[in-house]
Amino acid sequence: MTKSELIDAVASAANVSKADAERTIGAFFDTVVAGAKQGDKVAWPGFGAFSVTKRPARTGRNPRTGEPVQIKASNAMKFSASSTLKSTLN
Repeated sequence: MTKSELIDAVASAANVSKADAERTIGAFFDTVVAGAKQGDKVAWPGFGAFSVTKRPARTGRNPRTGEPVQIKASNAMKFSASSTLKSTLN
């Protein structure tokens, strides 16, 4: 599903304009990112939770030359589906 298809579907389901749906979805993702930056876990019961996981620095390999390459430590967004969502999908 593309962004425009998602906006159309939400606007139709909520019986609001596409502009309102786009602003609402944008605000949701902005809130998730802001919470994650602060180290908070953002959860929606029955759907899942967004959180940040820390990746330590490590040594990788250049696939072309085989030389070792230092990879910096980083943060990554993680999504964990709730048991309700998992059971709905299976």
